[in-house]
Amino acid sequence: MKSTNAYYISDYNIPIREYFIFGLSVDCVIFGYQEGEIKVLLVQRSLEPFKDHWALIGDLVEPEQNLCDAANNVLEKLTGLKNIYMKQFFAFGSIDRHPLDRVVTVGYFSVVNSLSYNPIASSWAKSAEWFSINELPELAFDHYTILQKGIETLKHEVRHKPTGFELLPTKFTLLELQLLYEALLGYKFDKSNFRKKILEMNILQPLNEFKENVAHRPAKLFQFDEKRYKVLEEKGFSFEL
Repeated sequence: MKSTNAYYISDYNIPIREYFIFGLSVDCVIFGYQEGEIKVLLVQRSLEPFKDHWALIGDLVEPEQNLCDAANNVLEKLTGLKNIYMKQFFAFGSIDRHPLDRVVTVGYFSVVNSLSYNPIASSWAKSAEWFSINELPELAFDHYTILQKGIETLKHEVRHKPTGFELLPTKFTLLELQLLYEALLGYKFDKSNFRKKILEMNILQPLNEFKENVAHRPAKLFQFDEKRYKVLEEKGFSFEL
């Protein structure tokens, strides 16, 4: 690599190496759905700064890593979770966001069926647990701000894409689907209007199966038809709730 010592920013006569001195990190916002609540996966830190505080899953990016690899690697390193699709959603660069020095972090988020994943804390994470987004512990660094931006991004995603289906089991009832979207968006839908709208989209496949082990009349089960959705999307269909 060529030395940058001899190069200057012409307008300010500042050595260009001064622009290569701050850190870069990634932070992962992993959303799940349990017991009618939207939850986020957090880890408890065993290191300073913010030792014993809960935090999003993140760490500094190593010099030879690209961002996507860094996000996936830190998720696996701290929780054991892997093969999870994550999407970059925002960069956070406040000068004082890290107490040791300047660190810019890039946020990634994912939506998973939390019942399918069993996080196991490792490396410097003392513990890994799912927390309701409405009952959060005090978070390290500016992770509350990052999480709120992640929640905002999630709400936008589920209004315009069938992202919410990833939080449910493969087979679900229309009531379970409605309760999920009410938890995601924070308001109640009219039952008949919600069912009418979602069925008219023609992206659900009705099954010849019913909900089992319930005290009331068992409801019919459905599953999301991803192939059908992709065909409709190519023809201009837009998912909108």
